[in-house]
Amino acid sequence: MIDISIVIPLLNEDESLKELHDWIRRVVIEQGLTYEIIFVDDGSKDNSWQVISELHLEDPAVKGIRFQRNYGKSAALHVGFEKAIGKVVMTMDADLQDSPEEIPGFLDMIHKQGFDLVSGWKKVRHDPISKTIPTRLYNYATRMMSGIKLHDFNCGIKAYRLEVVKSMEIFGEMHRYIPVIAKREGFDKIGEKVVQHRARKYGKSKFGLERFVNGFLDLMTISFISRFGKKPMHFFGTIGMIMFFIGLIAFGVLGGNKLMHIINNQTAKNLADQSIFYVALTAMIIGTQLFLAGFLGELIARNGEGRNNYRVSDSV
Repeated sequence: MIDISIVIPLLNEDESLKELHDWIRRVVIEQGLTYEIIFVDDGSKDNSWQVISELHLEDPAVKGIRFQRNYGKSAALHVGFEKAIGKVVMTMDADLQDSPEEIPGFLDMIHKQGFDLVSGWKKVRHDPISKTIPTRLYNYATRMMSGIKLHDFNCGIKAYRLEVVKSMEIFGEMHRYIPVIAKREGFDKIGEKVVQHRARKYGKSKFGLERFVNGFLDLMTISFISRFGKKPMHFFGTIGMIMFFIGLIAFGVLGGNKLMHIINNQTAKNLADQSIFYVALTAMIIGTQLFLAGFLGELIARNGEGRNNYRVSDSV
């Protein structure tokens, strides 16, 4: 097993790859580390793959994976994690905004301080305001929903123990929530390191509004799956029962009121003429549907392939 695997997802970054490789190589050799650099080309349209191929001929520690089309950063990280064999796995962006000089500090926090995962924190950023404001909102929402006290969940430079990356499945836009996924898998020793954020030297940012929106939708997904992935009835069934009984109580009130009018020989409105009748009916129907959704979800969860997939950390 080698000391460190560095996984670098990229899209159209041919201008920076050679410089990034040389910088990483210098740092790890100075530290006396055995290493591999895994470039994952996420469907680039420029000369990125040609540069990666040339780097591999120059340095056998360079490995390359090329997607036939663009699948996204999560897919690139997932495939890179599958191939990684280092005791510590680091991720880094290919745009030279992450400094390889940070590598020794991350390794110290993993080896000497016992962290499972260390996330970078770009305390001083060199990004346009159109990116920094959404990022701060996103980080705040993630902290509140996950309970993980990190300032920068989506920082590209992170370090993990090998067991962490081998225990996670990343898809969609879930790369933004790797600390949340790691915590769900039982790796709760999560640290943070302030890192230098460099201004982009080549190319342009891939950040867009649709990624911001998708990120929040994926946050809701990962939060739900973390709590109710194996017990959907606890969510849908609880809400369904509450809705059903609200409707039932409303019907009881309507029926009781009608009965009292009959006993007292008073004229009472027809139940169907009262708006609350339809509110109660709707509540009971929605409650029944939610309960059935939870029941069906429970059947799927109990009969799915991963129903008894539990991570075992040790045995004697």
